[in-house]
Amino acid sequence: MKTKHILHSLVIGLLCCNIVAVLSSCDNFLDITPTGKVIASTGEEYRAMLTYEYKYFPNDRHMTIVRTDELKLSGQTANSDLDAYLDLWLWKDENPSPTTSYFSWRSYYHAIYIANYILEHQDEISDATDKVVSQLVGEAYMMRAYCHFLLVNLYAEPYTHCTPATTRGVPMMLEADVNAIPLSSSVETVYQQVLSDIVEAEKHLNVDKWALGENYRFSTVSAKALYARTLLYMGCWQEALTAAKAVINARPDLVDLNVSSVLLPDDYQSDENIMALEHFSTNLSTVINQPSSDFIALYRTGDQRKSKYYKRETSTTYSLRKSDGFCSFRSAEAYLTAAEAACQLGQFTNAIDLLKPLLQKRLNATAYNDALTLMQAMDKAQLLQEIYDERARELAFEGHRWYDLRRTTQPALTRTYGGQTYTLTPNKYTMRFPTEAVESNPEIERW
Repeated sequence: MKTKHILHSLVIGLLCCNIVAVLSSCDNFLDITPTGKVIASTGEEYRAMLTYEYKYFPNDRHMTIVRTDELKLSGQTANSDLDAYLDLWLWKDENPSPTTSYFSWRSYYHAIYIANYILEHQDEISDATDKVVSQLVGEAYMMRAYCHFLLVNLYAEPYTHCTPATTRGVPMMLEADVNAIPLSSSVETVYQQVLSDIVEAEKHLNVDKWALGENYRFSTVSAKALYARTLLYMGCWQEALTAAKAVINARPDLVDLNVSSVLLPDDYQSDENIMALEHFSTNLSTVINQPSSDFIALYRTGDQRKSKYYKRETSTTYSLRKSDGFCSFRSAEAYLTAAEAACQLGQFTNAIDLLKPLLQKRLNATAYNDALTLMQAMDKAQLLQEIYDERARELAFEGHRWYDLRRTTQPALTRTYGGQTYTLTPNKYTMRFPTEAVESNPEIERW
C-alpha cells in the first residue's frame, strides 16, 4: 500500500487559544491539512487514530499516588525525581517549582477531539464491516466518557462534597471543532454526559474480551465497569450496586493469592484484568517505591497481599513488588464497589457476602475467618471504614486511593520536610486548572 505523506501539525483550539498538538513523524495513519481537518477514510485508518490515543493515554491516575498516604519519599530518590514530585508530595499547588511534573490537560482533550471526529464521521468509514465500525464508535464514546470523567475528578470538587448542579466542573468537548473554546460546565452536567456516553457506547460495543495485546481497548465489560465507578463516585448507591453486580456477573474471576506462584491481579495477563490501558510505574518507579509504615499497617496478619504486593527490606521498611502494570479496570474493584454500595444502603449482611469471594482469595483461612467475625460485629460506620480500608489494601498503588480519599472522608494528612510541616486540607483535594489554560483563556473557570 502506498505510504501516505503526513502533515504533522494539528491546531486544537480546545480550551487554550494557542495550544498546538504535534503528532510524531512515525504516525503514517493520519493526514492532517493545514486548516486542522483530520483526513481518514478506511476502518484501518480510523482504528489507527484511536490506537494513537490509547498509546499516549495519560498515566495521571498513577501519579496521584504521590499525593496520598500510600508512600513515603525514599532517601535514595534521585534528585531529578525529587525535583519533579516533591511539590506534589507536599501538596504545594500555589506557585509550584518549574520542575514539578503535573497532570495532563492537553492529552485528554486531544483524545476527546479524536473521539468526536470518529463519532461525527462514522458513516463515512470505508473498507470495514458494520460490526467493526460499531465497535470503533463504541470505543470513541468510551474514550470521550473516560477522559471527561478523569478531568472532572482531577480539576473539580468531588460530586459527594459539593452541590453538583451549582458547582463548577470542567469544559466539555462534544464536537470536533478546532476553534471551540468552551466554558466549564457544572459538575452535574459533566457526570450526566459521562453516563450518557457510556449508555451510547453500550449500544455499539460488541467485543466482550480482547485478546492479550489488544486488551488496552474498551470493551462491553469495561463500559459496565466505568458505569459502576461513576455511580459510586456520585453516591448513587442502588444504581452503583446494580451496575457493579453486572460487572461481577460478566467477569467474576479473582486471582487466588493463596497459591504460591500467580500473576498479580493488576497484571495485564491476569484473568482479573478487564482493561489494561493505564500504565503504573513508568518514570515514577524511583519515587513510588517505598510504602509508608502507616499504609503497611493496614494489612493484618495472614493477608497474602502484604508479601505479594510488597517486599520486606528491613524490620521497618518495604519496597513495592506491585509495579509496572497496566490496569484501568479489574474484577476486584466491582466486588468492592458493590460491597460499599450495599453497606451505604444498610444491607450489612449483603455487603459482607459481596466481600467474601475477594477475601477468600486474599487471606489465609485463619485470617479470613477472623475478618468475617470482626465485620459481623461492626455497625454501619465501622463496616464502611473497613470497606474503605479494604479498597486501600486491594487497590494499592493502582491510582484509586486519591479518588477514594477525596470522595469519602477527605482526611487531613500531614508531612514534614526540611523542618516544615505541610497539611492536606479539603480544599487541596481538587487540583487547580493548569496555568497555561487559564492564561490562554481567562474565562475558562466561568460557566
